[in-house]
Amino acid sequence: MSIKKLCIMLFALSLLGLRCIHAQTADPQLLAEIQKIKAIDNHSHPPKVVAAGEKDNDYDALPCDPLEPSDPTTVSRPENPQYIAAWKALYNYPYNDRSPEHVRELLAAKQKIMREQGDNYPNWVLDQLGIETELANRVALGRGLQPPHFRWVPFDDALLFPLKNSGMGSITPDRKFFFQRETMLLRRYMKDVNSEALPATLQGYTARVVTPVLELQKKNGAVAIKFEAAYLRTLDFGPAETQQAVQQIYAHFVKGDIPSNPDYIRLQNYLFHYIAAEAGRLGLPVHIHTGGGCGSYFMLMGSNPALLESVLNDAALRKTNFVLVHGGAAAYTKYVNYLLMKPNVYADFSEQTWLISTRKLSETVRDLLEWYPEKVMLGTDLYPNTPDINWEEIGWQTMQSGREALAIALTGMIQDGEITHERALELAHMALHDNAAKLYGWQSK
Repeated sequence: MSIKKLCIMLFALSLLGLRCIHAQTADPQLLAEIQKIKAIDNHSHPPKVVAAGEKDNDYDALPCDPLEPSDPTTVSRPENPQYIAAWKALYNYPYNDRSPEHVRELLAAKQKIMREQGDNYPNWVLDQLGIETELANRVALGRGLQPPHFRWVPFDDALLFPLKNSGMGSITPDRKFFFQRETMLLRRYMKDVNSEALPATLQGYTARVVTPVLELQKKNGAVAIKFEAAYLRTLDFGPAETQQAVQQIYAHFVKGDIPSNPDYIRLQNYLFHYIAAEAGRLGLPVHIHTGGGCGSYFMLMGSNPALLESVLNDAALRKTNFVLVHGGAAAYTKYVNYLLMKPNVYADFSEQTWLISTRKLSETVRDLLEWYPEKVMLGTDLYPNTPDINWEEIGWQTMQSGREALAIALTGMIQDGEITHERALELAHMALHDNAAKLYGWQSK
């Protein structure tokens, strides 16, 4: 290679390096504009307001707290400086450390605001976070969590498991606990629709339990339904089977015997397709957990969103909208990009907002925007935690990371000549607010 060609190549590489550096930093003006956008949070687990000594058991159908603990990622560890920034922004924390005596002052300041705000405290938190509406994934909403700030997304995995679950629950210690929770939740749902015992036939179960539960959830304000199935089994729900093909499985094992896992999975697959179709009829998008999850026994391969292809390609379900929650959660984001090609598939980048760094999150967001920007939504996946780093601090950290990652992604797209500044701001409004408003039928503000 000649000296001239080598110099040209090195110069080109240096320009590429500068471009990469620039693409990793948000344009200040664009970031400032993005910070002003009132957001719709597509996925969260906010706690309700509780009385002294009261516990909130409804923030998740499958809570992770009782599981064998696993180490948090770097971003979600208490020493993340973003949590001190959150204390400063939310509670006027005057310190730059987290010494025990200073944290005690913080908790006292937080308790003071909670007492002053009372049942309005969750609304106050959302106002500080710049969230207009938060989709609350909860068994039931509860005190202080009311529309229009909070919109309900109930869990419906329990409807998939009407038979004895000890066989599937024996696969891992985590699943043993989770299936116990699902059994209790199904009983609760059946009580809600005045069904004291499981019907003897599958047709009876779908007509007298499944459909009434979905209709009641819709009546009580649900805007979507949620599945955490990847914690319990794989996301491969297979091609749709007929009721006739699986009704004998239900009729035999509803009497009390434990079904084999292959038989039970066939029944679950039928029920998932049935529930998805009913959700479409009721205008309820179906949210599905994708990618990694909590617990040291979580089976990652079964959470690949590509396993949902038999569902997403089912022509009978094209009237049902599906949301791939967590966007594959870093493990499977590339699959999600392609699945958005399907007309009824959407995704959010929740969980990634606290699972990975802002820089890495910006790469996920850019990929999503370069494929189908009309299908992308923000989500925090905020959740109850410790008194000092609770849902408020996690919400602040995830919102800041989400907004900054969006700004970095859009800045890179501008620098690479893909979009203009005006188009970048339009895409920011779409990802933070307008895409969700359109999906759930709310008037864009």
